[in-house]
Amino acid sequence: MTIIVTDQGFGPDTWEHGYTTLGEAANDAVALDVASDADPDTIPLSAEIIRVDFPSFADGRGFTIARMLRLRGYQGRLRARGHVISDQYAMARRSGFDEVEISQSLAARQPEDQWQFRADWQDHDYHARVRGASNH
Repeated sequence: MTIIVTDQGFGPDTWEHGYTTLGEAANDAVALDVASDADPDTIPLSAEIIRVDFPSFADGRGFTIARMLRLRGYQGRLRARGHVISDQYAMARRSGFDEVEISQSLAARQPEDQWQFRADWQDHDYHARVRGASNH
């Protein structure tokens, strides 16, 4: 069983329809599983949910995929899955992810409060700091 991390904290996975891999996907796929080495330009934008794999916390290609999908106009649910750590949550949200799917073992090592600490990702980015400095 996995845990879904959002700005509200930990929750259950509510997606019950399964996933189609990008290689098998037609343009009418409801849910896509996307590898970290996928070309964002080849990912159909019609799926309700796209889940991008993070094979290692040191592999940031998924952040680029998320950003490119949002720039292309993807409006659906975007989920990071795999080895994303709490320190990367703000980056995941800024790049376009709505949520992060983690294992129970990762949740035990990095409890909800460590993820919640980064849930104010919009208030603590570079632009917010610049705006704050210009107000003085």
